[in-house]
This record gives sequence, structure tokens and C-alpha cells, in this order.
Amino acid sequence: MINIRSFSRLHLFLLSLGILFSSFAVTDSIDEVLSALKSGNASQLAKYFDTRVDISLPNRSDNFSRNQAEMILKDFFASNEVKSFVVKHKGENAGSQFCIGLLQTKNGNFRTKIYMKQKGNQQVVQEIAFQSED
Repeated sequence: MINIRSFSRLHLFLLSLGILFSSFAVTDSIDEVLSALKSGNASQLAKYFDTRVDISLPNRSDNFSRNQAEMILKDFFASNEVKSFVVKHKGENAGSQFCIGLLQTKNGNFRTKIYMKQKGNQQVVQEIAFQSED
């Protein structure tokens, strides 16, 4: 015969493990996006793009397809070689994640904002913005 109390404890334990592991997966997504940003790797960054992405650059802002957004960021990183990225603030709210930081390039610094949202079973980048600090 199954002991209800033991069953409840097991159920609670398994539920806790599921929540714990899913929270690590969410954190990994934004950390992988930040890693791609730190290296100026548009192709790696594009792996996390939604089907359409809002891109804001000092001279251009629009909503682009994943492929267009990747090409635009490749051009941006080619013109602005990344030296480093410093996270100023990172957080999450209702299944969405965001990060605000400073992208330091050979041509100047850019205040950077990244917004990710849960879509299905993964976090996707829906918005990335670079605002010139100089």
C-alpha cells in the first residue's frame, strides 16, 4: 500500500527539482547571449533571436527577421570591434529576462539593452538596443 505522506514528499521533491533545473536553463540562455555579445559574435547571438527582432542602433532602428538582424549586427560588430561588455543590471520578470550593460568597442561605448521572452520551451531575444555613450 502506498503511504500518502511519502508520496506527497516525493511529489514535492520532484517538483522542486524540476523548478530548480528549469531556472538554470533560463539563466544559461541569457548568459550565452551575453557571451556572444562579449565576443562580438553575431552568428552565435542570432541563435537566440526570435523569428523577428527589434534592433536599435545609433543610425538605424527597426523590426527585422532573424537573418536580417544577424547581418545588421555582423556589420555593426565589424565597424565597432568589441573590447568588452560590462553587465550593469540583469534580472527577470514574469518569465522574461533583461540585461542592461555597457558595450565597450574600439570606436566608443554603447549602453546596451537586451530583452528576452519565454517562447515555448526556450528564451528568445526579442529586442536588442545600442545607444552611443560618446
